[in-house]
Amino acid sequence: MVKKIFRPLVHPIKELSESGKLGGVLLILATIISISITNSSFGENYLHFWHHEIGNSFISMHIEHWVNDLLMAIFFFLVGLEIKRELITGELSSPKKVLLPLLAALGGMLFPALIFFAFNAGSENTHGWAIPTATDIAFSLGVLSLLGKRVPLSLKVFLTALAIIDDLGGILIIAIFYTNEIHTNYLLLSLGVITVLFLLNKFKANHFIFYFIPILFLWYFIYKSGVHATIAGVVSAFFIPINKVEKYEHILHQPVNYFILPIFALANTTIALSAESIPHIFSDLGFGIILALFI
Repeated sequence: MVKKIFRPLVHPIKELSESGKLGGVLLILATIISISITNSSFGENYLHFWHHEIGNSFISMHIEHWVNDLLMAIFFFLVGLEIKRELITGELSSPKKVLLPLLAALGGMLFPALIFFAFNAGSENTHGWAIPTATDIAFSLGVLSLLGKRVPLSLKVFLTALAIIDDLGGILIIAIFYTNEIHTNYLLLSLGVITVLFLLNKFKANHFIFYFIPILFLWYFIYKSGVHATIAGVVSAFFIPINKVEKYEHILHQPVNYFILPIFALANTTIALSAESIPHIFSDLGFGIILALFI
């Protein structure tokens, strides 16, 4: 009797999961929920929740930053595993195959910045030239997943490679042009941990526990250095033994797509819509961002 009641609810969800579309659906649903709550009477409390600080003297951040710096590092770890597998045995296994997403990512950063600059040259807004250079990899892959198995593997790999190169470029832009202070001592400690990960890989340490503790230290040191902490996820993924990559991809697939990415959407789409914001859309700043992203 219970099965008959819940079957109409469970069956569609199971079908979405098996087709690979569920992650994209949850991402879009979380976005709609977040924007709706932000623009409701609960909006102020909702924003306050994400800006609530959690931590101790060792490390303390807003909940939003825990999502963007820690949970998204796990997402980037998964993406890094996928890229490593494709670099060694798949669609990116030769320099010729890597060249297209690399050039596409560089073009996807350079030309939006130039378009933005063309609209805002001579004004104080030029400092925001980096705004349209970012391609949001989480939303890009989430939307792509809505097409399920109809998407060719080569297209998914191309977009993943393009998006991750673009995101790494964005992280470098923030580190070079927008970070008030880089702590070189923490960067040196990060290099020390990377050396440890390299040696673990070199001597074929297979158990993940050997990598887990150094990866935690790497994330912390990169975070404290002033560089975006998610880069630790990508870097550490490249030192995981290739014979373990697919296993960890399988383990992380559901937690990332069904939990981390929807939480990311909830935390990062707190967009307040109001009549006062409409004139900004039609300003040089608004046109510079919108057209740069679109074109």
